[in-house]
Amino acid sequence: MTRRRRCWSSSARARPSGGPSSAAAKGGCGACVVLISKYDPATDEVTEFSASSCLTLVGSLNHCSVTTSEGIGNTRDGYHPVQQRLAGFHASQCGFCTPGMCMSIFSSLVKADKPGTTTAGDHAPPPGFSKLTCAEAEHAVSGNLCRCTGYRPILDACKSFAADVDLEDLGLNSFWKKGTDRADVGKLPEYSSGSVCTFPEFLKSEIKGQMNDVPAAIAGEDGWYHPRSIQELHSLFDSNWFDENSVKIVASNTGAGVYKDQDLYDKYIDIKGIAELSVIDRNSKGLEIGAAVSISKAIEVFSDGTPVFRKIASHLSKVASPFVRNTATVGGNVIMAQRLQFPSDIATVLLAAGSTVTIQTASKMLCLTLDEFLEQPPCDAKTILLSIFVPDWGSDNVIFETSRVAPRPFGNAVSYVNSAFLARTSGDGASGELIIEDICLAFGAYGVDHTTRARKVEEFLKGQSVSAPVILEAVRLLKDTIMPSEGTTHPEYRVSLAVSFLFSFLSSLGNNQIEPAKAIAPNGSCANGSMNGQVASEDLQIRSRQELVFNDEYKPVGKPITKSGAEL
Repeated sequence: MTRRRRCWSSSARARPSGGPSSAAAKGGCGACVVLISKYDPATDEVTEFSASSCLTLVGSLNHCSVTTSEGIGNTRDGYHPVQQRLAGFHASQCGFCTPGMCMSIFSSLVKADKPGTTTAGDHAPPPGFSKLTCAEAEHAVSGNLCRCTGYRPILDACKSFAADVDLEDLGLNSFWKKGTDRADVGKLPEYSSGSVCTFPEFLKSEIKGQMNDVPAAIAGEDGWYHPRSIQELHSLFDSNWFDENSVKIVASNTGAGVYKDQDLYDKYIDIKGIAELSVIDRNSKGLEIGAAVSISKAIEVFSDGTPVFRKIASHLSKVASPFVRNTATVGGNVIMAQRLQFPSDIATVLLAAGSTVTIQTASKMLCLTLDEFLEQPPCDAKTILLSIFVPDWGSDNVIFETSRVAPRPFGNAVSYVNSAFLARTSGDGASGELIIEDICLAFGAYGVDHTTRARKVEEFLKGQSVSAPVILEAVRLLKDTIMPSEGTTHPEYRVSLAVSFLFSFLSSLGNNQIEPAKAIAPNGSCANGSMNGQVASEDLQIRSRQELVFNDEYKPVGKPITKSGAEL
């Protein structure tokens, strides 16, 4: 492992609770984001992704390169344009969050400008810009919390790299006088892709030199064990040293941010190297995803699919934050929902989509519906989730909708309530009859052990055509079904949210009686797979207005002067 300057995880852990880093070691604030790079000697390719260093175990970084904010720019080598533009747009005040902001933006630039990528199109960007779009630039820092500066200047700095930005729309800065000087990219600190080496050549040579070496034993003296197959994993389970109270099975360790008090272990079993857990198999029946596939990779795979798959991808993009999704796994999230009663959005969405899971126990392999899996007693440490299969529903007469309400809309916060509904319909809108043939209504995070289905409501709705009396009765049944457990905060609010989700969904089906192929379901999603040019609300750019009043009476107060030490 190589390290650029110091790692921010150490400073994040050292701060006392209650201060500005009360989210430290939880992956919740983004102040300690770094760029992790991995090299594949077989293809000679480097893969980069941002990660929260407070959750990343050093033992999982063998043969990785870690680049911190000091690694892209510093007092000795000069500052990177990301750092200079954040300072010039007055986007740093206390400075605590700024290094993480830098690395989130830098990570997005690296991803967008990677040769061969089609993130923002195939055309080369104008000089001084990247292939990043304004919408992507805004989402780059969607998981980074800022408590004092405010996001407008931070977003201005982000968007200054975007090829489709109108520089005149950017706010007050120290590069040109707003409203007087001409905004020009040539006045900004010059940006060129590839100026920072994210993976040193010496480390590539070291990895290549070890390609022909005999694979190391799965059990090491450092307390880390790296099985390469399910069989080797079970061999570790059967060994004398295995004790579930002192051994932790990890793929990324992001769960430690939620269940921090349980993160006390002497030994670790890293399952990332097990090929069976990283499978991605798409066929005519559906999509199978290995349990160790990252949430970000799952979003990428689902995005290139049917309307149901694309809606799953859209909802998953609101789970956690970009730098957590890059390492967190789909299987780990579902296992936490089953074993630790984690209020998972992923479990809710996959359950409504009719998913099945394959698990390996000590004696046999089982295939269960996700509903059956969640209903089981908590899995023991030796039960392994192998993969999740999501059927391909196509787009004909299938309507799929997901909803969530959380303190922050772009993720990085657990839902108050989440839901996912899938309905198969029949009939012709021209005749005024649209019949619900089958329906699945899944609700989660409202104060129960795991995601549940509103089966009484489902049974009532099957065979019905949607009308006002039907919606009223469905809502009444749901209010009797959604019952938060004792001690749940704001129970009435959560019930009202669940009711509103169902009401909106059924209302959209009722409107479908007129033109079933053109109805737009709530939340910017689509019915029957037809978007008809509608733009999802989460894709709309953030707009703000800045009014400036210049006054020389109290010079230099009111002048756009870059904060001393901002770059540092």
